Amino acid sequence: MTFLLLPLAFLLDLLLGDPQWFPHPVRLLGKLASGTEALFRSMTFLSLRLAGALTAAMVITSTVVTVLALMVVAFLLHPVAGIVVSVLLFYFSIAPRDLYDHAAAVRDALRAGDLALARRKVAMMVGRDTDSLDEEGVARAAVESVAESSSDGVTAPLFYGLLFGPPGAWLYKASNTLDSMFGYRNERYREFGWASARFDDLLNYLPSRLTVLAVAAAAFILRLDPASVFRSVRAGARLHESPNAGYPEAAFAGALGVTLGGERCYGGVTKTVPTLGLRNSAMDAGTITRAIRLMYAASALFMAGGAGLLFIAGMFMR
Repeated sequence: MTFLLLPLAFLLDLLLGDPQWFPHPVRLLGKLASGTEALFRSMTFLSLRLAGALTAAMVITSTVVTVLALMVVAFLLHPVAGIVVSVLLFYFSIAPRDLYDHAAAVRDALRAGDLALARRKVAMMVGRDTDSLDEEGVARAAVESVAESSSDGVTAPLFYGLLFGPPGAWLYKASNTLDSMFGYRNERYREFGWASARFDDLLNYLPSRLTVLAVAAAAFILRLDPASVFRSVRAGARLHESPNAGYPEAAFAGALGVTLGGERCYGGVTKTVPTLGLRNSAMDAGTITRAIRLMYAASALFMAGGAGLLFIAGMFMR
């Protein structure tokens, strides 16, 4: 049934996005993670690495158990209720529309010539300093975020949702949320966040690489440059400091004919990261539009391909 429910959830996300008036489960997940962190940090007899590992285990387990319980209760009430709850759980685990909304806000500000607004909007997508970015720097930051989040926010939860249903999608979502909260290499989280970061790396290994195939297929359909997707990935994906993020970013860079990475600033400190991509074409609002289209096309193809394989596998098993 998953091969039917996920497309419904995807369409629902396209229509509704992330309603700000509704308490999104990821925000509740963040509160759970913060509370669990405080609990295990208070146990001073635990090492920071063990406290972080226990935090990750408790949050992920609690999330999966809660999702399973919601599904069981809903299906016991009525099969239709179970289907509705499953679709909603899938819907809340993916975020293509939210990614579009953020990127489109940056693009629209650039189109309007309001660089100050574009900087504020892109600051909601990236962690780097944005106050001194020029138009091309803003566009590059937005495209990088779209590229990386295409895997983290869309194809990875789709992958685990296709394999294990809503519990799989939320197992991934919990891990990714923990990594975004604790996966920093600073004094506070270097040890505490180690388990969260490593588990997220493990879960992202396959989806990030499969996303490259989806991006290449989408580039072919959109008449971009599918051949450069693979050349760009081969040339630069492993140079990225993340073992996984370099794959979707390099794929997008190759398809769009741009370079990503380079010099950026965090808290006033300049940092240079490896450059991904083969051609250093100028970037502007139009580049963000092409990145959005590529994200949507790659996500839809990833989902359609996975759902198709599930359907075929189900037919053989019967």
